[in-house]
Amino acid sequence: MPVISRDVPQGSWLHLAKRAKETVKVPIQMAYRLFRPELPNKAIGEGNLDMWEMCRPMIADPLMPKKVLEGREEDIRHCVACNLCLARLFRHAPMTCYINPLCAHEWDPKYKAQPAETKKTIMIVGAGAAGLECAYMAAQRGHDVHVYDKRDEVGGTIIEASKAPYGDDELMNCINYQKAQCEKAGVTFHLGTEVTEELIEEEMPDSVVLATGPNYVKSSAPGFDRDNVVNVLDVLSGKAKVGDNVIVWGNRKPGIGVALFLAKQGKKVTIVGRERSAGSDINPSFKWRYMIYLRQNRVMLYNDCDIEEITDDGVMVKTYDGYRFPVKGDTVIITEREANNSLKAAVQQAGIELFVIGDALMPRNLSSAVHDGYRIGIRI
Repeated sequence: MPVISRDVPQGSWLHLAKRAKETVKVPIQMAYRLFRPELPNKAIGEGNLDMWEMCRPMIADPLMPKKVLEGREEDIRHCVACNLCLARLFRHAPMTCYINPLCAHEWDPKYKAQPAETKKTIMIVGAGAAGLECAYMAAQRGHDVHVYDKRDEVGGTIIEASKAPYGDDELMNCINYQKAQCEKAGVTFHLGTEVTEELIEEEMPDSVVLATGPNYVKSSAPGFDRDNVVNVLDVLSGKAKVGDNVIVWGNRKPGIGVALFLAKQGKKVTIVGRERSAGSDINPSFKWRYMIYLRQNRVMLYNDCDIEEITDDGVMVKTYDGYRFPVKGDTVIITEREANNSLKAAVQQAGIELFVIGDALMPRNLSSAVHDGYRIGIRI
């Protein structure tokens, strides 16, 4: 039974605190899924709770209580209830946090942001989690930071990822925090602006950070050029229409997220993925929840397989040991990703200092994007 993971709505367990208050005469404190201060504050005001207990929220942001008292809630780096900290704790691994790069490194001078010795003009291409984290850290150190994105809003692919069910909307809390820090640090945004080789040559910054996100790639197998083959981002954003029988190519988190998104709409969904185990990019203390939801939503899952061909009726699936079988479907969704090398050669040819971070470097997850951005932001 889920208790504290992101799929449990915040405040879900407050009825237990109220019941305890009605039963016993000792002070009652509670921690479960009370990440936003207005929830325990309301419960305390109504007499249903005596004390707000914080554990994971203070791993994500140890200064959270101070910021609440000072009315700086926009400066709180909110926990996203991924349970990575618990996954590592249960396996006797060093503590870390999905979205707080300083966790367990507070003592290490190499992880502390120091004033820049030389002020630089920095162009960051991409306003996703990696780019934003890098931007405000570099700006806090005294650099002149400019963030470019062809979209009209910040967030990158987290905008689409947050559309997936079971609490993924909370991922945008990370983006909102980063945006607020960028604005306070004086980062200049150039939204709705696509960075080209010509723009780089025109601006000629001291450093360029490529945080452009991944490329979503199609297989070279026959049929991937069909009109019914669509991109996962277009599906989650509503730009692409899908049929009632959907095949998702890719069994990592992007594939699982869009599969559940469509299954909740009543679609029949099948996932075909090359990984031996679905959700290999999800930490094990959360992964089991997704596996349950896939079963509950009747999503068919074929691991250690690939799409050999897309046909008129669906796809031909090939297993790792060569067995083949057809799967019917009217829409195929691409979720497989690879590193994004666009603009890399142009920056190098111009002789500009270059950094590549986030999924542009290697497709991973939100945590890797945040940690990449932080590390480059304090060192650039």
